[in-house]
Amino acid sequence: MRDLVDGWPFWVVLVVFWLGATARGTATYWVGRGVRAGGGRTRWAHHLERPAVARAERFVRKVGPPAVTLGFLTIGLQSAINASSGMLRMPLRRFLPAVVLGALLWAVLYTTVGLTVVDAALGRVPWWWLLGVAALVGAVVLAARRLRRRVEAAGADRS
Repeated sequence: MRDLVDGWPFWVVLVVFWLGATARGTATYWVGRGVRAGGGRTRWAHHLERPAVARAERFVRKVGPPAVTLGFLTIGLQSAINASSGMLRMPLRRFLPAVVLGALLWAVLYTTVGLTVVDAALGRVPWWWLLGVAALVGAVVLAARRLRRRVEAAGADRS
């Protein structure tokens, strides 16, 4: 991965990652919206019947657009949250700012921390950088777990 961006200015890599994440998040939103509109006739419908999507839908109902932004900092819930936003027909005037901000957070994290991990793994940066990055990744994982527990608790409260 790092070989693909060597020599590119930081801002170019950041913008490319941001545009890619924004496009993916928006496409997932439209998949969710299309499944809701077309019923079970699409090839994506069976993916949106999973328990994680049901939890994400409850979370989006409870939190609203900030759930979309926070979803970019989670592992395993991002697509479910974006698709749920589409299934719930979240207005684009609320979804787009949330997805743009979330994608920007993701792009900054991946451009800085993500590429540093790749460099450390390849021996291009000192090993202590890898320890710092591991601590940061651990903090993000713990935050994602807390977010997941809140999603599950929100689902249990509504049951």
